[in-house]
This record gives sequence, structure tokens and C-alpha cells, in this order.
Amino acid sequence: MKLIFSRNSVGNRIFDTLNVVFLLLFSFCILAPFINILALSLNEGIDAVRGGIYLLPRKLSLQSYKMILENPKIIKCAFISILRVVVGTLTSLTVTGLLAYVVTVKGFSGRKFLRILFIITMYFSGGLIPSYLLIMRIGLNNTFTVYWLPYLVNCYYMLLMASYIQELPEAIPESVRMDGGSELTIFFKFIFPMSLPVFAAIGLFTAVFHWNSWFDNLIYNSNLKWDTLQIFLTRLLLEVEALQELTSQQLLYQKFQQVTPVTLRAAITIVVTAPIALIYPFLQKYFISGITLGSVKG
Repeated sequence: MKLIFSRNSVGNRIFDTLNVVFLLLFSFCILAPFINILALSLNEGIDAVRGGIYLLPRKLSLQSYKMILENPKIIKCAFISILRVVVGTLTSLTVTGLLAYVVTVKGFSGRKFLRILFIITMYFSGGLIPSYLLIMRIGLNNTFTVYWLPYLVNCYYMLLMASYIQELPEAIPESVRMDGGSELTIFFKFIFPMSLPVFAAIGLFTAVFHWNSWFDNLIYNSNLKWDTLQIFLTRLLLEVEALQELTSQQLLYQKFQQVTPVTLRAAITIVVTAPIALIYPFLQKYFISGITLGSVKG
């Protein structure tokens, strides 16, 4: 007897329904904290202190965003943050990718030594104080260079790239060498396009790191000349929190009736999260369709 399984059978319908319900609930659990933060950021400050705001603002107010966006320094700080993301991501991907390619070249006798040398740095580090003294000694403090030069090479990302590059067909670089092509030609014209999925993923992680980074700004940028958006918003939040300690509650009520640290903190979170969230959909196509770029058809 042959059993015929229909796509429209009762069992398949139940499974599809439960699957959709589960995914909807799972998606809601992920999005709920962001929706709550957005609702807080759009609520009036004094009212938000009472609590009880979950998915929708109780008293709509844009004063928190107005306070952030009307500050004259925000454009400069945002530009520095964007510049750091672009420069830091491109330089890190280039240098880390070149190193990953070097340690996969079978004709290079020192590739195993380089792997071991860089792996050691993943487990042993000089710490914050030696790093700080080194940055000061070579004069990188209070410069834009301190935002990207110390992060040129990431050992973990290098190993991920090297593992991916190792799976690519060896015949391609060998044929390019036979035609007189240089190693840089092999990397930029063949290895990089074929390894685009791993470069896109690591590029996104690196961009998020540079966008969210603020501690190096705090300790190396003492003259405030190269403030990024994150450190600027942090200082703005600290100023508002300090004003809450004023003895004149009437002045506090008049100046910050609609803005409190609760709503300002939520608005800051939305401001610094939105750019990365908007960039991700444009890179997602490389994770899905780009995974077959390095395949070889027989």
C-alpha cells in the first residue's frame, strides 16, 4: 500500500500553524525591548518616571530627540563616528584579509609560524596600562589615527578568513602565478571576490565594533577634539543627570519637564542603534546569495 502525503493534510496544516505562531512569538520577544525603548524615548520625561510604559508612549513628546539633535556638536561627532567606521572597517578588512591569505599560501614557509605567533596574542596581552603607555609614547593620543591603527589586525577574524580561503580551489592562484600575476593581484581580483561572504560578515562585525566603541575615545581623546557620537551622547546624558541634583526643583521643572535621564537614555539608544540596523539589510544579501561565489562547477 502506498502512502500519499499531501501538503494540505491536517498534520501539515497544524505544523505550519504552530511554526508560524512560534516564530511570531519569538520575533515579538526579540523586538519587544526595542519597542519599549522607542516608546520611552517618545514619552514625556516627568511622566516616564512613573513607569508603566511598555509598547506605546503615554504622553507623546519629541523633546528628548530635540535636545539631542539641536546640539551644534552632534553633526561633527556623527561625522567622526561615520569616518571611524569607514576607515576602521576598510583598513582592518584589508590588512586582516591579506594576513589571512598569506598564512594560507602553501609555498610560504613561515605561514605556520605566523599562525602560532598571532594565536599567542589571543591568549596573552600586556593589558590596559602598557597599551596606554605605548599609545602615549608614539604620539597617537588626541589624533584620529588612534581609532583605527591599533585595530588593524584581528587574530580571530584572521583565522576565520584563513579557514574560508583554504577551502577555495588552489588551481586559481596557481594559474595566475603561472601567467605572471602578483600575490596582490591574486588577492584583490580573485581571493577577495570569491571570499565575499566571510568578508561581508566580518566587515559588519568590525563596523559595529567601531560604531559602538567609546572607551578608547574616553582615555585617548583628552582635548575633546575627536569626540565620537557615542562619547558625546554619554556626556550629554551625564549633564542631564547632574542637573537633577540641583537644589532648585523649580528650575529643573521648567528646563527639563519633558526630558529626564530615563527618556534621554532611551533616545540615545535609538539614535546609536538605528544606523547599524538600517545598514544590515543591505549586507544581508551577501550572507545569502554570496555563499556560492567561491564554488567550482565540474
